[in-house]
Amino acid sequence: MTQHGFDDEEDDDFPEWVDRIKANVAGEVRRRRKEMGWSAHDLADQCERLGHPIPRNVIANMESGRRANLPLVDVIVLAAALETYPVCLIFPVGYVDQTQELPFQRLVPTWDALRRFTGEQEVPERDAGMVPDFELHARLTRTALAALEEEERARFAAKTATSRAQREEAERRRTEYADQAISAKYNLRHLRRDIREEGATPPDLPPALGDVDPPETDPNTTPEERL
Repeated sequence: MTQHGFDDEEDDDFPEWVDRIKANVAGEVRRRRKEMGWSAHDLADQCERLGHPIPRNVIANMESGRRANLPLVDVIVLAAALETYPVCLIFPVGYVDQTQELPFQRLVPTWDALRRFTGEQEVPERDAGMVPDFELHARLTRTALAALEEEERARFAAKTATSRAQREEAERRRTEYADQAISAKYNLRHLRRDIREEGATPPDLPPALGDVDPPETDPNTTPEERL
């Protein structure tokens, strides 16, 4: 069966969207499997070790296009077995130039499809949920940890300075990094509060940032302890 209805396209027939996506996955699974020097049996064994068996004949049928369906759970395990990401099987950038994101849509660059799938390229009418908040949380966490590490290095440099000028410069840097850490922690605290107000649970904090959450909102305390 073919799809039609592409404006300004020639009379070429396009495979069904489902078939195209399955072909993307099948082609990338086969390419990565061969790149790793594995047989279909080797890949099946690795899937079983990961806890979700996919028989060798099922993998062979998928790669040859004879498999009728492709469950999402299989894609997830196949990606892990092949040491890649599921989205890289669905949208194999660099190996498939163009693909479809939805049925009856024009072909688009695979790179654009992948970026929209992962949320890197925003689509105005779509709701990304908590993903932007968690991405910001990760950035703030990295900033705070880096600032704390640099602050500690500057503190050590100040203690071991052999001249007044070196000590003053080290103290200046220590103060600068301390301010950066305080700012990042402040923003983290408010972001985590906003996430909780949305009814969601913020990511865990590393031990070095254990003072970000005020005691009354510490996720490790019980409701009774917060009263």
